[in-house]
Amino acid sequence: MDTLEINWVELRERARQSATKSYAPYSRVTVGAAALTSHGTVVEGCNIENASYGLTLCAECSLLGDLARCGGGELVAVAVVAGDGAPLAPCGRCRQLLFEHGGAKLLIDSGEGAEPKRLDQLLPDAFGPDDLDTRSNA
Repeated sequence: MDTLEINWVELRERARQSATKSYAPYSRVTVGAAALTSHGTVVEGCNIENASYGLTLCAECSLLGDLARCGGGELVAVAVVAGDGAPLAPCGRCRQLLFEHGGAKLLIDSGEGAEPKRLDQLLPDAFGPDDLDTRSNA
């Protein structure tokens, strides 16, 4: 899919709307994510905090749950924004999770007027499903 086919404005707006559904009583930082799939559908997620901070789910984690719920597919483009609408780069954990479902060519929104980045720019030399066969002891 060509980057010209991706409606970044719509993805950012869907991510902003998802941020309004966040559960963020501890940090008070709401985050939303929206992604275009290879099936042409848009999936969404929001952050869900927990009193045990390590159990908090990032918006990208929630988005991947929505991806499974909507029938899967490969992620093509992702926009992540804070509640103020400004873009956020996925954290390291989420970069790895997104790699599993979008691969190195997954486009990550850099904000209005900026070129999106490929995931392999944010997560070089990622470990993925293809590495399992070549590194297995069996």
